[in-house]
Amino acid sequence: MKQKIIFAILIAGFILSKSDLKAQTNANLIQLPQRYFELLEDGCSMVEKKLAADPNATLATLEGGATHGHFPHAVLLPAVLYTKKHPANKHYGDNRMLSLSLRIGDLLASENEKGHYTNRGDSDWDTYMWLEAYRLLQNKLGEERKLHWQKAILENISLLEPKLVKCLDYPWYNAPFITTSPNHYSIYASTLLLGGHVFNKPEWVKMATKVLHRYCVEEQAPDGYWGEHSNMGPTTGYDYVTSTQIGLYWEYSKDPEALKALRRSLNFHENFTYPDGEPVETINDRNRYWGASMWGHFGFSNFADGRRYAAFLTQQFPLQDKGKSYGNDIESLGRIAQDAIYFHEGKTAPIPQDQTNYAYAMKIPAGIRKTGDWVVTYSGIIAPMVSLNNFFLDRQANFSVFNKKTGLIISGANAKRQPELATFTEVVGRDSLHIPVSSKLQMNEKEDRLALAYNTFFAVLEVPTPAAKQLKFQINTVYKWGDAVSGFNLQLMLKAGETLETGGGKKIILSNEKIDLDEKELGGWLKHNGWTMHIPQGMHLSWPVYPFNPYANKPETSLDKAIGRLFTQLKPENQELEFALETL
Repeated sequence: MKQKIIFAILIAGFILSKSDLKAQTNANLIQLPQRYFELLEDGCSMVEKKLAADPNATLATLEGGATHGHFPHAVLLPAVLYTKKHPANKHYGDNRMLSLSLRIGDLLASENEKGHYTNRGDSDWDTYMWLEAYRLLQNKLGEERKLHWQKAILENISLLEPKLVKCLDYPWYNAPFITTSPNHYSIYASTLLLGGHVFNKPEWVKMATKVLHRYCVEEQAPDGYWGEHSNMGPTTGYDYVTSTQIGLYWEYSKDPEALKALRRSLNFHENFTYPDGEPVETINDRNRYWGASMWGHFGFSNFADGRRYAAFLTQQFPLQDKGKSYGNDIESLGRIAQDAIYFHEGKTAPIPQDQTNYAYAMKIPAGIRKTGDWVVTYSGIIAPMVSLNNFFLDRQANFSVFNKKTGLIISGANAKRQPELATFTEVVGRDSLHIPVSSKLQMNEKEDRLALAYNTFFAVLEVPTPAAKQLKFQINTVYKWGDAVSGFNLQLMLKAGETLETGGGKKIILSNEKIDLDEKELGGWLKHNGWTMHIPQGMHLSWPVYPFNPYANKPETSLDKAIGRLFTQLKPENQELEFALETL
């Protein structure tokens, strides 16, 4: 038996050391779905306090004016606790939970009649939650309330049908074709699917099945994501949203293609998640920041490593009794309620975050390597600039460095209309260019190499295997022909309120006061937040630099979103730039 277990682990590509096994055991102290029920209990307590504080509450007051507040997600929290029979759920059959869900549902029906429900952003996301609560509680609603809820829910689901019909046979389910994102279109389909089952509308089921099956067999990239702008690269955070809908489709269809799609999705997400649960930003064409996602855990739970990955993500979502609070994140709590409904219990298997070392390369030129506490991500993804659509960033950044002790040190996040934040830039005549025209990624145990070609030069990033407390990398540039003004930039994750120290004798507490340090003032190194970076001659540092916010269609304004820009002008000749990062 022992030999079979060892053989299975080797086949899966996992060789666990004693420290690996200890890390896995410690992480598994969080049990699912038990932790889901604990979080839902906390969430219900928070919702009860909100409602008690304002007996005449409306959606507007409960959501504090937010355009995407998603308070209606709260209706599913107590509904799940009331109806889900499980040894870990102490609120099964608890009339207090039933009363809370009924109160919220009645509020939603009333607000819908007043025209205050559907006009909110992404109200269809809320409608799904309300529909699930209706499905779970319909035998407890009473005839009058049941008809009241049913009328409102059907009214809102029906709005999705023409949206789905319009794009049903479009060539591609991504933004340039359907004028919305594939995550939204998949939600239209999955909500109609569930609505069709609940309200006996086979035409909805048939149409939604056609769309969701296509997501599984045509729309998903070979690397396991659903591209929002194109399949040349992921929009990682929103990909969890799309994956969730495929998980729901699997629950109601048992389409074997859905299970295959979920397996590919899990492979992608578990490999491109940092040790703190946040998705890797370097390969993302939409968001610079995204927290650990609570979406779609139940889809991942069809697999042993998916159950482990779900637990890993959930442990990033704190219980309020641990001295932390998730504030008003009703949306995530709603998704936790969905996870609790459909979660598949069973054995777990290790995930990349449990390993001391792992590496993963995509079929497109992008990859990630974890060595001890270090995680380095590479992106040679080539995609055109999307100048008119503020919701898609230019793929202009190419690598990131994360350390488990310090967090993200060098960000690989993309930007828009900000060439100064691109890893490499070149100005040829009047043309400013900051997107590579070709790339090649080579990864092996001794050294990773990412080559990026531009018009007048190409550059090669070389990262040897790091030591426990030191990571070195080198940039080699080779000029090919022509005249250009070229530059190299690193986005440093500097933190306001903390000290920046330099080899030139500077010691600065970072604030909103602008600083520009030259080569002499930097003095060959800088120290911040538990790390030290040794840098070559000719570097300059600017702070604070505010990256682009796609939702505001302009740069960020909050200091906690600011970064430091470490940069140098490249010489019109072959050049070597050597860096070393050290941690305490």
